[in-house]
Amino acid sequence: RRAKIRATLNDSALVLYARSDKEAEDNRDGYFQEPNFFYLTGIPEAGGVLLVTPEGDRLYLNPRDPKIEKWDGRRLALEDDVKASTGLEARPLEKLTADLRESTWAKLYTLPSTAVQLKSDVPERETPDAAPMIARLRMTKSAAELDALKKAVAATIAGHRASWQVTRPGLYEYELASRLTGTYTSMGCQRNAFPPIVGSGPNGVVLHYSRNNRRMDAGELVVVDAGAECDAYAGDITRTIPVNGKFTARQRQLYEAVLEAERAVIAAAKPGVTVKQLKQVALDSLDAKGKDLAKYLTHGVSHHVGLEVHDASDNDAPLTAGAVITVEPGVYVPEEATGIRIEDMLLITQSGAQLLSGGLPVDAEAIEREMARRKP
Repeated sequence: RRAKIRATLNDSALVLYARSDKEAEDNRDGYFQEPNFFYLTGIPEAGGVLLVTPEGDRLYLNPRDPKIEKWDGRRLALEDDVKASTGLEARPLEKLTADLRESTWAKLYTLPSTAVQLKSDVPERETPDAAPMIARLRMTKSAAELDALKKAVAATIAGHRASWQVTRPGLYEYELASRLTGTYTSMGCQRNAFPPIVGSGPNGVVLHYSRNNRRMDAGELVVVDAGAECDAYAGDITRTIPVNGKFTARQRQLYEAVLEAERAVIAAAKPGVTVKQLKQVALDSLDAKGKDLAKYLTHGVSHHVGLEVHDASDNDAPLTAGAVITVEPGVYVPEEATGIRIEDMLLITQSGAQLLSGGLPVDAEAIEREMARRKP
């Protein structure tokens, strides 16, 4: 990956900072690495700076600090065999600013979040945004990345199934969310890929609802949009299920329309198509045969998934083989207090798309059958 970046730099360099300990202080999940830094180093710990240049790469590190390690544990340090574990030459972090000032690179690419810091250290250099060049690489997943994504998909499916087993009138939304999270950790995943969305009844029309504090009642639907993060890679699957285990006639009518739109998008997904074109497929399906439902679809229907649930990407660029995207049409009808979203994950192949999340039932009848097996 670094070699691919290096080939595009010409007379410039790339400077990436690991996420600091301070940035993680307010994160209830603990410390997690900045995704672009992780993508180019594989290092999960705080405290480093990556420098990629046309001539080669370096990793700037602090020496071992027993006081910090007493609190946070051992981390990669200057004294370690850094070359063997990372493939990178190690330099003292205190030398970074001097090395940059002495260099002749015309531009120092970095992320917007660190551009101010870098500019203050090397004020005479341009600091253009590095995110687009890294995003172009991240849009195509390697075999190892696909393995991690498949693990996240499997855990996410298991979490949904576990939540279905407890769904019933009188429970609170957070009880479903806790089932999801508990299942992920029991399967070796580190955290939620994003705060679980468990929106019952009128909350189902709120796209990123995350309070999860309402009691669910009979006759309602509940939208469950959730994903596990396993080995740094995210899952993202949504199902809309009936709280009492049975869809009403109207709910089924809307559900079948959304499912038909999802299947149309899956059939259209292939190399050369853009995510914007996929949304038009969904809109056309929701308005076909006089359904007049496209006006109730208020968001995009696809995004890339990887190190982040909304992964680095260029949504104007055509899809290529190796991309992993979601397909998530929905209809949200406030006057009926009803929201329905169905979301799956796809791997774009040479000739079309492979459904990664097909292990979770999506047909209304199949969902009802599985919920009928709930324990009292």
